[in-house]
Formats: sequence, structure tokens, C-alpha cells
Amino acid sequence: MKKKRILGLIVATIISFSAFTGCSNNKEEVKQESVTKVVSTVKGDITIPTNPKRIVDIAGVSEELLILKHTPVGTANADPYKTTEKPSHIKDKLSTSKLVGFSMMDTMDMEAILKLEPDLIIMSERQTKIYDQLKAIAPVVMLKDYANDWRAQLTDVSKLFGQEKDAAKWLTDYDKKADKLGIEIEGKKGKQTYLTILASAGKFYIFSDAGIGSILLSDMKLPQPSNMPKQEGISLPVVTMEGLSAIDADHIIAIVTDADKKDLEASTVWKSMRAVKAGNVTLLDSSPYFGQGYSPLGRELLLDLFKEKFVK
Repeated sequence: MKKKRILGLIVATIISFSAFTGCSNNKEEVKQESVTKVVSTVKGDITIPTNPKRIVDIAGVSEELLILKHTPVGTANADPYKTTEKPSHIKDKLSTSKLVGFSMMDTMDMEAILKLEPDLIIMSERQTKIYDQLKAIAPVVMLKDYANDWRAQLTDVSKLFGQEKDAAKWLTDYDKKADKLGIEIEGKKGKQTYLTILASAGKFYIFSDAGIGSILLSDMKLPQPSNMPKQEGISLPVVTMEGLSAIDADHIIAIVTDADKKDLEASTVWKSMRAVKAGNVTLLDSSPYFGQGYSPLGRELLLDLFKEKFVK
């Protein structure tokens, strides 16, 4: 009987050990399977790391990555007016990121990207001609050109990491902030119209529903003048000084360089506009404010600026 009990214990131990080993192997297999995953891209299904550690972004989605808690080792998020510098509002957050180009260009500093030893590269359709070169360095995700659809861009970037809920929460919080501010401004200023423009060498580009203009119109839901020019695609409508005067807004928000600001101050037509005579003009430096209107963290900062300008 004693021998039988001992034999039984040995058998039970072997069975338990086998079961444990089987579980361990299964866990290792699951772990091994989770090292990579397949994602859908413009170039079809691509295998990428599940948890990439060295991301190079040349698509201009570094703000989206920061929102999702991924700091890229390489970025092409440059200031549109100072393309050799990172935008001032995210410079600190990207202090460890190497600037490898400007996201609106079709080529990049390939040598710098190679030296960064990325395990994932995120690019845009704009850079199609260097796709094969990039693919030889690391797995590449090509995003479509989102034009003015910054919300879809954030959502699609979040899908690469399975963080759709994080992106949705950020957008919900942003919309609540924008809605509240729009109500506050209307309560302070009444039902007045807002016109946002980019001044450039005597021409005026109208943000009908793009960039900084879409923050006021679509996000904050503030009214525009009834005779606003229509925007076709990503191109901003262009008017002369006389055309700008004809739009006749209650408030004008103008993005300007120092030279453009001097031209406005010297113009008799500008001085005769109703908003200018009433002191309802906000002049914003082209750098950094132009670029901020097209990116999520930039837009959030612009909400704070509008609160300061129109509510406080």
C-alpha cells in the first residue's frame, strides 16, 4: 500500500509538472504571437510591432502620438514658417525627438532616419516616392493625406496601437471645452460674426472652414459673416484687401508676419473696416499660430488663447 501511495504521488507530480509546462509553453506562444500584429494601411495589410519603442513619424502626426503617450524618436513636425525647428508649443515634449524633415515635404533626411534605428515608421501618401527606401529600414505604415480632417487622423493613428478609446476620450474632452467656450464668448460679446484670415504679401487667405477658422466655426460654433467665400478642398479662398473689406465681419482674427502687420497698419482700406475701427482685431504671429490650427494640441492651446482674448 505504501509503495502504491508513493507511486501515486510520483504520477501526480509528473502530471502536475506536465500541466504546468504546458501552461508555460502556451503563455510563451501567446507572448510570441503578440510581439507583432497586422494593421490595415494605404499599402494594404502590414505587420508591425505590437508595442513599438522607436517610432519615426514623418507624416506629421507627432502630436497625435504624444496624446497617446508615444514619444517618437524621430519627427517631421516642424514649424511651417521655420521648417528647421520644432513648433514652439510642443518643443519641450519632443525634446528627445530628432527632427528629420518637414511633414509637408515629399522627402526626408534618410540618413538621420537610418541612424535612429526605428522599429516603426509612420509616413503619409505625400512621401510615396521614398516608401521603398523606408521599407528597407523598418516596418512602414502609410497614412492617407487627411487634408483638414484632423479628427480622423487622430482616430486612425490610435487604431495602430489599439487606443481608440483614448483618442475618443480626448476628442470628447476637447469638444466639451470648445462648446463651453463658444457659449461663454457669445454670452460676453453677443451674437457677432468672426472672420479668420492669413495675410500674405497683400493677399488674404480666408479660413472658411479649415485651420484656425474651423475652431471658431465647427468647434466653438461661432457665426461667420453671411458672404464668406466658399472653400474648395484644402485650398483657402483668396481675396484682395477690397474683397476682405466687403466681407464685413464684427471681429477679424489675422495671422501675420511682421512685414504683413506693417502693410496692414499702412493701409487706408484696412483702417476703414468696421472691425478695425471698433478695435475688434486680433493679430497673431504666423509662427506658431498658423500651424497650431491644423493639429490637436495646437487647437487646444488656441482655445485657451481665444478665452483670454474674448472672455477675460
